[in-house]
Amino acid sequence: MESKVANLSIVSNKSLEAAKAANLQHYDISSALQTSLDFKEIIAIFCEKIQPMITHSGFIYTNPLFDLEYKKGIEARHACLYSLTIEDQALGELKLTRQQRFNENELQLLETLLCCLVYPLKNATLYQQAINMAHTDPLTKIQNRTAFNDSILREYNLAKRNRQHLSLIFIDIDYFKSINDQYGHECGDFALSSVAKWIKASIRDCDMIFRYGGEEFVVLLSDTPLDKATLIAERIRQTIEKNTLAYAMQTLQLTASLGVSTLLGNDTVQNLINRADNAMYQAKQQGRNRVQISE
Repeated sequence: MESKVANLSIVSNKSLEAAKAANLQHYDISSALQTSLDFKEIIAIFCEKIQPMITHSGFIYTNPLFDLEYKKGIEARHACLYSLTIEDQALGELKLTRQQRFNENELQLLETLLCCLVYPLKNATLYQQAINMAHTDPLTKIQNRTAFNDSILREYNLAKRNRQHLSLIFIDIDYFKSINDQYGHECGDFALSSVAKWIKASIRDCDMIFRYGGEEFVVLLSDTPLDKATLIAERIRQTIEKNTLAYAMQTLQLTASLGVSTLLGNDTVQNLINRADNAMYQAKQQGRNRVQISE
């Protein structure tokens, strides 16, 4: 059985300080939680620290704002669930589970200890929001080139370590300059935003889309071999081709040229990028509106 969701809200520094003063013996928890700005690390530290006082077999932390769910341990029969907020800022929900029901004394202690958790979670929230802003293209609302550089390095290392496939799709809107010249940059911006949405609708949830620069986009496909990446690229091409852009009483038909590469045994990150980029330019040279596989 699950306990009813409890809302734990710390509304001011004063209330937090009061909780600290009443529980100085738990100050080491607060100190430990200040060592990280990562949600998962903060929750793991907190649950490890409270384990001797409030025994639990597992925990689940969810934060819809960042599409995060973090589980560890065994999800047992009984649970207590807390929705954490501070100054109207949602900080996610934490659920502890175990086979035995939590008693009132344990729940009171837990609520006191949770006061130590909210400010580290708030700091993590502010940090993650800043990171998201730095990694998001303001026009298309997808990740930018900075985010791509970080992501491909991480995925490259994972693919090498786990001996998995890794593929790239480079996408360039055909004749984009003529759209800006004929209809203006506002129309060009609308076209970029629309293409970003069409690409996103054509890929899997596990795939990552980035605006690489100008009218170029790139899709990063983890654990995906060349044949599957090529099928996805063709689906993207067809989606862009079949959609009509309506702008200021005008209709525009867009197409794109795409290049696909997959990680080879001797590839560096830059080699993988260059081969997808070169394949995209080959697609343009061969008539545009097509998918070209890197050689």
